[in-house]
Amino acid sequence: MSTETIQQNVIQEVEQFVDEEIRPYVNQFEEQSGIPLELIRKMAAKGYLAAPLPYQYGGLGLDPVSYGQFTEVFGKACPATRSLITVHTSLVSETLLRFGTEAQKDKWLPKLASGEVIAAFGLSEPDVGSDAKSIKTVWREEAEHYVLDGVKKWITFGDIADVFVVIASNQGKSTAFIVERSFPGVTTKRIEGLMAGRATYLAEVHLDSVEVPKENVLGKVNFGFEYIVSTALDNGRYSIAWAGVGIAQEAVDAMVTYARNRIQFDQKLSDFQLIRGMIGDSVTQVHAARALCLRAGELRKARDSKATMETTMAKYFTSKVAVDITNNALQVHGANGFTNQYPVERLYREAKVLEIIEGSSQMQQEIISHYGLRQYYKRSKKR
Repeated sequence: MSTETIQQNVIQEVEQFVDEEIRPYVNQFEEQSGIPLELIRKMAAKGYLAAPLPYQYGGLGLDPVSYGQFTEVFGKACPATRSLITVHTSLVSETLLRFGTEAQKDKWLPKLASGEVIAAFGLSEPDVGSDAKSIKTVWREEAEHYVLDGVKKWITFGDIADVFVVIASNQGKSTAFIVERSFPGVTTKRIEGLMAGRATYLAEVHLDSVEVPKENVLGKVNFGFEYIVSTALDNGRYSIAWAGVGIAQEAVDAMVTYARNRIQFDQKLSDFQLIRGMIGDSVTQVHAARALCLRAGELRKARDSKATMETTMAKYFTSKVAVDITNNALQVHGANGFTNQYPVERLYREAKVLEIIEGSSQMQQEIISHYGLRQYYKRSKKR
């Protein structure tokens, strides 16, 4: 059996798992303010928390394209479970795979793959979001360890995570540390009253003179942003790009189904030209979004230098598409779209957050514009 066939079989298995274990209970997860720990254990047992990791660490060995499709399946049904995969797997595990020492990889990757420990990524702070280089969490060196002080905020799955990759600064130079919840001085506080991400255990992480062993530095001291943060955010943006496709496709499915069943003025909504126009635009947008993600995935698979920029463009585009399509879907549903009896209410909320996380859409526009100004400038030929 070819590798491609094996990977596609994984996607099919995931679709069945999601339909049976996740999709029927999504509203319940929000009401309970968290996806069940038992579900996380089931996902881990299937290898879903380590889908792109090599087999030697307990992963499924999915290549970037298949991993993107894998992410879309979870994202369609339940953004909270997709968020777990984005943070635990893309931001932490994949980054650890690339930059961790052999000892770090041997210690942590099997535990992350099995779900023995849940990981979170600590970059954002109460006063620092897009301006990630201005973090206020600090570190200092002592004889046998480093000491961290500060507060991280908006940390997805932070309230249940067992280990954190924390970015801290010392005289303007950042370093990444592997911080265990069991270390004295580590506490978390759940964030309530959220518009989206209600089942993702979002939290503040407080670090009060936390002593971190020197072997827990991830990557190089003073190069946390250049290596760890940039790589982790690139991994995260790829996951978020596919998340946008997932939400957009789910919204198209809901919009089309509702339009073909709902009767108004003795006609199905799908008989009205303006409704068909919204559906036509939405279908085109989601196909274009998926094509961008597939392009980014193929470049990542080939380790092409253009992959990072294509990923950025994919994340920017699919986030906007998800907002546009969920808006259309809610409009087609009318008043029914404002109740959780239909999925579009939740999809509309969850789509908006994609334009903010892993770099806001405005930040992505800046990055893409700089690329465009370099790439497409045509110098005038001298006569």
